[in-house]
Amino acid sequence: MPDARILSLQLVRAATSTGANYRAACRARSRREFIARLGVVVEACDETLYWLELIRAAGVMEADGVTEMENEAEELLRVFVASIATAKARSRG
Repeated sequence: MPDARILSLQLVRAATSTGANYRAACRARSRREFIARLGVVVEACDETLYWLELIRAAGVMEADGVTEMENEAEELLRVFVASIATAKARSRG
């Protein structure tokens, strides 16, 4: 299993990518671009969850801390997916 430093760097990269791409989505020039950018946000958020799973499996952090971050990432993921569904519905109607 990769060491804690590698896992934590990957987690930071994925989490900051989520935030940066969400910011870009908020500045989208069209609904289509917004939806596409949110798709990237969903991918980055899911990747964040992946790294958290590996951190849990490697025992790098206490389980409570990992669980709290996983819950937050899962909640954000649900919000982003719902936002895509809403934006798609509005572009149809």
